[in-house]
Amino acid sequence: MTGLDPIALVLHQDSCLLVLNKPAGLAVHAGPKTPESLENHLEALRFGNRFLPQPAHRLDRDTSGCLLLGRHEKAMRRLGQLFAEHRVVKTYWAIVQGKPAEPRGRIDLALLKINTRQGWHMEPNSAGQPARTDYEVLGSNGNLSWIAFRPHTGRTHQIRVHAASLGCPLLGDAQYGVNDAMPMQLHARKLAIPYHAEKAAVQVEAPPPDHMIENLRRLGFA
Repeated sequence: MTGLDPIALVLHQDSCLLVLNKPAGLAVHAGPKTPESLENHLEALRFGNRFLPQPAHRLDRDTSGCLLLGRHEKAMRRLGQLFAEHRVVKTYWAIVQGKPAEPRGRIDLALLKINTRQGWHMEPNSAGQPARTDYEVLGSNGNLSWIAFRPHTGRTHQIRVHAASLGCPLLGDAQYGVNDAMPMQLHARKLAIPYHAEKAAVQVEAPPPDHMIENLRRLGFA
């Protein structure tokens, strides 16, 4: 991602944690199809530390928003524990096609990774890993809806597949949703991180990206 300034992405910084507003299109980790990733920019985020900050979880390349990093080894161990215990509260905003039958609810649908010659994908399957997501409709015009998703588990592509299972596929999602030649309309809006047992959870919020603003405003976002 040419010209990326990683310091400009910082939403929260303390002695243990960094939270970045990851742009859509930037992979968290390098891979065969993503030679440039956040890993290329971690050096600029040391801020004087000996330890190179590391992502504590993942966001899909085309998902924007809150990405949590640990600033030292003790922080990484603590964050690993919090994620394993499902204590980090994550809230995503999505623009989807259609409208769920109910304004809020829970999707409890196990997901299984399927490998094919064309690649891989996730699909609902009772033989897969348990996956649970709460949702709430924040705005709708009948054709499109703005939904807040709160995943309780962290399965790959969980929100994308669960949204499609509601009959409300994500806009811009070529794999599971509606590909309208636009960036995927999924944004990691908020994180609540109970890092210190004796203190209130760290709360971080990422402003919605430019590619979602028009649809959000159409659906009631001020």
